Amino acid sequence: MKSTRILLLACLSLLLVVAGCSNTSGSKATESDSIEIKFLHKWPQPEFSPYFDEIVKEFEDQNPTIKVKMEAVADEPMKDKLRVIMGGGDVPDIAFSWSGEFARMFVRSGAALDLTKYLEEDPEWKDSFIQASLQPFESDGKNYGIPLRFNGKFFVYSKEVFDRYNLAEPTTWDEFLVVLETLKTGGEVPIMLGNASPWASIHYLTGLNQKIVEDEVLRKDYNPKSGEFTDSGYIKALEYLKELADNQYFNKNVNSSSHDMASQQFLVGTGAMMYFELEEFPMIEENIPGNWGFFKMPDIKEGKGNQNYITGAPDGFIVSSKTKHPEEAIKFLKFLTSKESAEKLSEQLGWPSPIIGATNKDTALEEVANGVETLKDAEGMAEWLDTDVHAKIADVYLSNIQLLLDGTKSPEEIMKEVQAVAKEVQSEAKS
Repeated sequence: MKSTRILLLACLSLLLVVAGCSNTSGSKATESDSIEIKFLHKWPQPEFSPYFDEIVKEFEDQNPTIKVKMEAVADEPMKDKLRVIMGGGDVPDIAFSWSGEFARMFVRSGAALDLTKYLEEDPEWKDSFIQASLQPFESDGKNYGIPLRFNGKFFVYSKEVFDRYNLAEPTTWDEFLVVLETLKTGGEVPIMLGNASPWASIHYLTGLNQKIVEDEVLRKDYNPKSGEFTDSGYIKALEYLKELADNQYFNKNVNSSSHDMASQQFLVGTGAMMYFELEEFPMIEENIPGNWGFFKMPDIKEGKGNQNYITGAPDGFIVSSKTKHPEEAIKFLKFLTSKESAEKLSEQLGWPSPIIGATNKDTALEEVANGVETLKDAEGMAEWLDTDVHAKIADVYLSNIQLLLDGTKSPEEIMKEVQAVAKEVQSEAKS
């Protein structure tokens, strides 16, 4: 019996030593006392969720003392959920976030953990990202988010329709208008738009603001502490969008059609063009293989903004400042954004990755790889307007953009409302 006890004690000691050696995360966890981190993302759809299930399983297999409790909430309700949970008690350790002002909202409230030191301490990890994908998660020179996808917006067109009218990809807005008028005269629907959820037309306005309004003015106005929105360029941007509707270049009933409905109509040949996100390219190829091309929003010669920006932004994850397990959270994010995981992301989901070299012609659709190269060559990103300005200002735009398209409100009326709310936001930010 004595020898048995000695053997058992020896085995126990060995197990404790092994457990202690394997605990590299900085937390005192063992397999019998595992750490749980909560992970919230926004892709519950059956075509996306298996990827995240696989990543979590692989991570847990390699890190048996860390358990990942995963939850997924779809795109539309995610904004409301994030605002609620970040102010409450049951906060995920890792939560999805759009970049830009949406992420800065959590930074200002103290809800987001400063991730700068983790990136600086691991230069190999930091340098693995396309740098333009990290910048939109910065605030006051510090980084508060890790990008998962690097997305952009492009006009996708039917090659068959363009060939029928001998049309070329336009590079200027004037050329774009000629293309649209040619298509309309020929009896085509030039552009499909589903604006039941008004972010769809806000994506147009994002690029128009960027191209028409001077960069310095744009940055000042998008800052809640200094925003005024008095520059005439904002009215001009709304007028450009309104002109597309007034000239009947969009399909009918845009405000009652969803983006998905409009997409399906485009794919069956109802319209000649549609404004799509890069991540939607695989779906397009699946439905109309080889019969499509794409181009970025054309340059506006009279615009005072940088014409070499592309509408889009990375999205990714922030870490809660309330997390009790920051080291484990970072370890999971490093795994999620490793080259191997990023290649799977591109190959399995068709998503463009911010990890250098992960999205290529071997792991992704050729058009997706070319789109990522276009994003890399751009001077910057015009981040989604509804997530790059203060939430109250975004709400004014979102609630009025449908009224602009149906002719109920003028650009001047909308901007007066934006300016009034900007004053309120500025006062709150300074108090």
